[in-house]
Amino acid sequence: MISRLPLLPFLACLLLLVGCAGAPERPTSVRQALFGLSERAAEKVTETPPLPRPAVDEVLLLTMPEVDTRLGLADTRLLESLTRALLAVDDGPQVLEWRAAMAQGGHDNQWRLESRLSADGPRLTLSDRELLPYRLSLTLRRLGRDAPAWRTEISGALDATAL
Repeated sequence: MISRLPLLPFLACLLLLVGCAGAPERPTSVRQALFGLSERAAEKVTETPPLPRPAVDEVLLLTMPEVDTRLGLADTRLLESLTRALLAVDDGPQVLEWRAAMAQGGHDNQWRLESRLSADGPRLTLSDRELLPYRLSLTLRRLGRDAPAWRTEISGALDATAL
């Protein structure tokens, strides 16, 4: 007769693995939490009238974003997320990180993209999580010009547990 005792730990592990695999995904990293926001921003920027379509010959120079400290988010995380979203756009522009040395000698196809992520109200407490209302301001300027060529804002809320 075969003992069933050695099978119990195996079955317990198997049930645990099946339970984990079937659990719904929740945002667990900053990258996932910012993914939707960055995609919306990339869509708005690449559909803006000043940029030609397709924008493959255009160069977007991303400045370091200004991020409200109340959001508890590093500016480098937002920059990474925006960069990835802009690079993922089909027939989108080339994307580079802005450096002050780039201010001189710009070409007609270069644009500077400035972004500011600010808290847009108090934390919203739900039964299972907290949401952080935000406002993302985007400004597109021709390189060498002070006046904005385009500007917009995106509002929403980030899941605080993912940050």
